[in-house]
Amino acid sequence: MTSKLLLTFAICRLIVTVGLTVDPSEPLLGVDDQLSVDQFDVETASLDFGLLTRAEPMAVLHPGSAEDIARLVRAAYISSPGFTVSARGHGHSINGQAQTSNGVVIEMSGGSKGRRLGLRKLDKPQVSIKEKHVDVWGGELWIDVLRRTLEHGLAPKSWTDYLYLSVGGTLSNGGISGQAFNHGPQISNVYELDVVTGKGELWTCSEEENSELFHAVLGGLGQFGIITRARIALEPAPQRVRWIRVLYSNFSTFTRDQEDLISLHGNPYSQKFDYVEGFVIVDEGLINNWRSSFFSPRNPVKISSIGANGGVLYCLEITKNYDEATADTIDQEVEALMKRLNFIPSSVFTTDLPYIDFLDRVHKAELKLRAKGLWEVPHPWLNLFVPKSRMADVDRGVFKGILGNNKTSGPILIYPMNKSKWDQRSSVVTPDEDVFYLVALLRSALDNGEETQSLEYLTNQNHKVLRFCDDAGIKVKQYLPHYTTQEEWRDHFGDKWDQFSRRKMEFDPRHILATGQRIFNPPFPPPTRTVSPW
Repeated sequence: MTSKLLLTFAICRLIVTVGLTVDPSEPLLGVDDQLSVDQFDVETASLDFGLLTRAEPMAVLHPGSAEDIARLVRAAYISSPGFTVSARGHGHSINGQAQTSNGVVIEMSGGSKGRRLGLRKLDKPQVSIKEKHVDVWGGELWIDVLRRTLEHGLAPKSWTDYLYLSVGGTLSNGGISGQAFNHGPQISNVYELDVVTGKGELWTCSEEENSELFHAVLGGLGQFGIITRARIALEPAPQRVRWIRVLYSNFSTFTRDQEDLISLHGNPYSQKFDYVEGFVIVDEGLINNWRSSFFSPRNPVKISSIGANGGVLYCLEITKNYDEATADTIDQEVEALMKRLNFIPSSVFTTDLPYIDFLDRVHKAELKLRAKGLWEVPHPWLNLFVPKSRMADVDRGVFKGILGNNKTSGPILIYPMNKSKWDQRSSVVTPDEDVFYLVALLRSALDNGEETQSLEYLTNQNHKVLRFCDDAGIKVKQYLPHYTTQEEWRDHFGDKWDQFSRRKMEFDPRHILATGQRIFNPPFPPPTRTVSPW
């Protein structure tokens, strides 16, 4: 059977399955072999990084252009009763946000199947040196954007800690890392977008053109359109990074220093660190992992020997960018900044490395975990935005309480951001304080016989954390949010809910897009959710 006959069979199966009726003068797809019902494709699209849910789509689309995506969505929009469409980047979602069981998943990053089919290659990131921006396909991975822009001595301003994520995926959520206190999230560093709406219309939008769609899509969880192109702001890229970690035993001292460092961004004449993050060490064994990420320790460090308060330590992670031409002044600049801090004097660990190596540091850890079979496991992550005024309560109730001194299987991040760097016209919601923290429990569920590292135990801990915040009146906002009822979503968006739902009716009135988020019910049965057996 020829490839064209196979494609025809696949389309016929889709039409019969969903009762699709379209204008016969407009084909569903314009390029052979893009719509796949291959078992490998379908299986890949039915899972994600979280490995917590499974939803098998009817077909997978490997687009060759934005027009291919628009044709598919338009067919879904005009069909009766219809089918859903979910865009999938690198598949790094946690709770099935990019899945659908009654429609088509669009593989935005291409994937191995797309390469095997020999689809025409999408344009590489196009860098404008004069205007200092880069135009990229929505499915492009940030690591490839970085490599391309570095060829011109430029780089995006704001990052995520992990670069093997798609541009469209992070812009649909926010995109945060240790630069967000200064440059804001990735969604605050976008000049222009091309978007396919839920009506199958392809629009260009920006601050000046179709601004309602522009702000809706940024942080919009894929509810209003599929990002096919993004124009990202660039800045001159540094050559090297001074990477420093220091320890604290006192939580208030730790957060006071973090907040002091991010306050320096408002003064253009003051020196400041370029990256400010931190993490919590609740496990005795993690202190040496913290140290060995720089170099192998010869003398193991004990939490008890440092005098940790409540058996918990806090690590401040900071960097200073520099070039070879300014290498002779980096020591003095860092020393001056370090004098502002009140860390444990004996806990300073420092290394220097190329800029790209620092930004891509998590990928090196990924390779090690893959080699041990510890990467493709369930990831019951929980990410919270917490008001600055309630962080001490979170320390007592969560870090020293719920988490205790259990063995953990992943980092617990904690760092502050400035609300002024977030555009409130976007769809993202943040706490109502000028400074708020990310608290990220990035644990992996391991089948190693340890109860405290099992999926059930970690999931229950997450529920306990959320209940604690609710009972204590701590008005947290989930980042990468996951809820199961519209009432919960209404509460999440708060004052933004009316605007969010109005934008949905304007740009995706049939509720075709991103049904895996479970915010709006489609006019046909929703996807089935099951717990993964892995």
